[in-house]
Amino acid sequence: MIQEMWITCPYCGKHITILVDGSVEEQQYIEDCQVCCRPMDIRVSVAADGRCQVEAHTEND
Repeated sequence: MIQEMWITCPYCGKHITILVDGSVEEQQYIEDCQVCCRPMDIRVSVAADGRCQVEAHTEND
């Protein structure tokens, strides 16, 4: 179950959308910002009701 989520890039501060796989309970991966192209550390957790929580951090956080 793929969900579109809004996040804020921790580098440039722009609001962007990413696609998140809600079928995996916890995940962490690197994705480049669509605006500034810097690598964001994306952390996703899925609640029991299927809602995703997404956090974007700098690569060194």
